[in-house]
Amino acid sequence: MTEDITKHSMHTLVFRSLKRSHDMFITDHAAPLPENDAVTQIRRKVKALSEYGPVLHMATAKKKHSQAGSNASNIPNGNAHSNQSLAIMAPGESHENGAINVRAPSQHVGQRDIQKVHETNKALIAANTRPIVPRKAQIMPKPRWHAPWKLYRVISGHLGWVRCVAFEPGNEWFATGSNDRTIKIWDLANGKLKLSLTGHISSVRGLIVSARNPYLFSCGEDKLVKCWDLEQNKVVRHYHGHLSACYAIDLHPTIDVLVTCGRDSSARVWDMRTKANIMTLSGHTNTVADVKCQSAQPEVITASHDCTVRLWDLAAGKTRSVLTNHKKSVRALALHPTQYTFASGAPDNIKQWKFPDGDFLQNLSGHNAIVNCLALNSDGVLVSGADNGTVHLWDWRTGYNFQRTKAPVQPGSLDSESGVFAMAFDRSESRLVTCEADKTIKIYKEDEEATEESHPVNWKPEIVRKKRF
Repeated sequence: MTEDITKHSMHTLVFRSLKRSHDMFITDHAAPLPENDAVTQIRRKVKALSEYGPVLHMATAKKKHSQAGSNASNIPNGNAHSNQSLAIMAPGESHENGAINVRAPSQHVGQRDIQKVHETNKALIAANTRPIVPRKAQIMPKPRWHAPWKLYRVISGHLGWVRCVAFEPGNEWFATGSNDRTIKIWDLANGKLKLSLTGHISSVRGLIVSARNPYLFSCGEDKLVKCWDLEQNKVVRHYHGHLSACYAIDLHPTIDVLVTCGRDSSARVWDMRTKANIMTLSGHTNTVADVKCQSAQPEVITASHDCTVRLWDLAAGKTRSVLTNHKKSVRALALHPTQYTFASGAPDNIKQWKFPDGDFLQNLSGHNAIVNCLALNSDGVLVSGADNGTVHLWDWRTGYNFQRTKAPVQPGSLDSESGVFAMAFDRSESRLVTCEADKTIKIYKEDEEATEESHPVNWKPEIVRKKRF
């Protein structure tokens, strides 16, 4: 069934089209609203009070001054002097017996407001009249002289690469862990072997001796974290939880917790006594190569192969800040013993940072190798050890590289087997122990015969082109 369509004349259709167009375009939404006098007055009053409140009374006073002046010009000459004296006073002032009595105006300005205006004016004058001093280029400060370090003892005994070292608090002995799956304890004074501890079934990668308990903690590529009782020389606790090889270990200095990190891209915090995994610090996307603890915030610092360094808030259990300045894997960390600073080492640069948020301080460039380890003492000597066996010594304050050395490899080892995997200063900071790929432990000490004349600082002042990161 078809519907009949009503036919309209051309005249009607044209007018309907015109009406539609008119309705569409008659409303201009961008046009300003018509002025409302009441609203405008309120807006002006609010603006006047907020911006000119302290000086509003001056406008009315000025009007009254001008009116008084015009009245004074119409008064005869005899009273001109007295009226002039009245004309220059504010309306709230009277002239009796030679004294001026001032009545407060209706809109009173407080003493604070006047003081603020005076301070603002002083600051503006000081800012405008300050001489422009040409800025001098920053010059690198002269580095402090440090005595060169020399090799004085080589200890052999391990059957594989020596991967880690730790000193005991009394500074009588130190422990080393190796790829031969053993932990060996050596006498620091004469370099003789005191004890061998066996129990790991793969390379031992991390060691730390507790300063508060008679315990030695170790971790290895067998995913095991062990606690050794040094009075009985045996394992008393195991900490289970790592999903892959464990690469570094550290103890918190004030609370009884242990932090380990490894190839499972996480750092784990353990209760030393109950063996419980208190928290897992996850956030890195690659192997976590090193971990350090300190008593101040941030309490845990981790370095990873994902080219980042993370500072962790242990109370909140989350990252405080992420340092993304490195372009290569970060394999080593070193905390300054007395300053609130630390260093991170990677193949691109060694970088200095400031706690608590990881503000960048400076780059230490020049160790063009894979930096495996760092050591730092309170005298301001930073030592970096690399995969090619080179050891560089730096002045911490200026970043000046004052010594470069490479110890000869042991007879019978290949020249290519000369990597430095770990290093540490002893408790007195007079000895430096390095763990190397030629299966030896090398001990360095300062050259006592060296002087500033025999080993001068080869340094020239230069303009610092400070890198942003």
